[in-house]
Amino acid sequence: MFEQLSDKLRSTFKNLSGKGRLTEANITDAMREVRIALLEADVSLEVTRDFVARVKQRAVGQEVLGSLTPGQAVVKVVQEELIELMGSANDALHLNTRPPAVILVAGLQGAGKTTTVGKLAHLLKTRDKKSVLVTSADIYRPAAIKQLETVAENVGVDFFPSSADQSPVSIAQGALEQAKKLSHDVLIVDSAGRLHIDDELMAEIQQVHAAISPVETLFVVDSMTGQDAVNSARVFDQALSVTGVILTKTDGDARGGAALSIRSVTGKPIKFLGVGEAMDALEPFHPDRVASRILGMGDVLSLVEEVERKVDRTKAEKLAKKFAKGKEFDLEDFRDQMIQMQNMGGMASMMDKLPGMDKIPQKALDKVGDKQTSQTIAIINSMTPHERRFPAVLRGSRKKRIAIGSGTQVQDVNRLLKQFMQMQKMMKRMKKKGGMRGLMQQMKGQGGMPGMPP
Repeated sequence: MFEQLSDKLRSTFKNLSGKGRLTEANITDAMREVRIALLEADVSLEVTRDFVARVKQRAVGQEVLGSLTPGQAVVKVVQEELIELMGSANDALHLNTRPPAVILVAGLQGAGKTTTVGKLAHLLKTRDKKSVLVTSADIYRPAAIKQLETVAENVGVDFFPSSADQSPVSIAQGALEQAKKLSHDVLIVDSAGRLHIDDELMAEIQQVHAAISPVETLFVVDSMTGQDAVNSARVFDQALSVTGVILTKTDGDARGGAALSIRSVTGKPIKFLGVGEAMDALEPFHPDRVASRILGMGDVLSLVEEVERKVDRTKAEKLAKKFAKGKEFDLEDFRDQMIQMQNMGGMASMMDKLPGMDKIPQKALDKVGDKQTSQTIAIINSMTPHERRFPAVLRGSRKKRIAIGSGTQVQDVNRLLKQFMQMQKMMKRMKKKGGMRGLMQQMKGQGGMPGMPP
């Protein structure tokens, strides 16, 4: 997300930083570039105009022109204004109410509403340890009811059944009674979607809203629809008093205009971002972290939280014990690390959160992409358990068999073995140098980690 905007802003600020002294003319030129970058990212004209005016007003004052590092001062101003534009801080769900806390989810068809209900239920269950009941009031698409039932089963939360011959209000009321009876902490009601906003849809969802009095009314919208997403959020808010927005499909949105416009135009916070298809691919929206990512400063906090949530602690402890016994890092361990990386959204997602990644040449980044990770796993899966534990036995005929089995070439197998040997050496050095901290200190002047970009 924000790739196009990030590239343009970084280029603009790089030019500014290269000037020893900034003038009002320099800043005016830079703000013109920022304005173009925001409009190309599909940020609304009104929001763009106000944003640029605020940045320019601060930039031409003593705050920037009087700074010893004016280029960096401009970046700091832009970062602060981006944070303010998107809402200052994460706006968490307000669930401090007498159980069950009711969440009504609204949106248009195709936005990923039903899947998002499953992701939200999964997040509340795993992160907040809540008991969750979900139900579908979409009587126009029986497949939507079945879909939510399947999703609920997959994420391990309770499902309140409904059918097309019921009214949405009676479904929602029945689910609420069930949630009270079984002492659920949270009830999530998936409302009916439409292909477009119409009076019938609004009247129906207003009736459901009145019947269950939700503490949160969340509007789910496809981020790739840009300004249409902003306009839809505004219309739904006028009908329902929306408490927050969930932007879906942000992993496929290179522009990010909706994320930058919604809070300013509607006054409603973005609460979550849908960042993939998996049930755990729902992230709380932190404006400060997103602003840092847009400006190439990374998002280490989110990366640490993701590692805490998604790394398999059992496997990590098993690997640590293996090393403690003096055993070597083998290809099965290497594969496990690749799978863990995929579970965290893949290499691209991780690198997007690391500071300074914009300075690494694209050629280097291409060599460590998610395609290579999947290929690595496929190659190792094509080996026998003995070959994974003792890769020294891999010779010509074995490599050829592995390449055929994994749909790759022998040179791909050779490349993997070379990367593995580098990783194996690194693991040995880590043990000698007193763990990861000692290794990182040693690598500071050596261009980085073996097999990875500097």
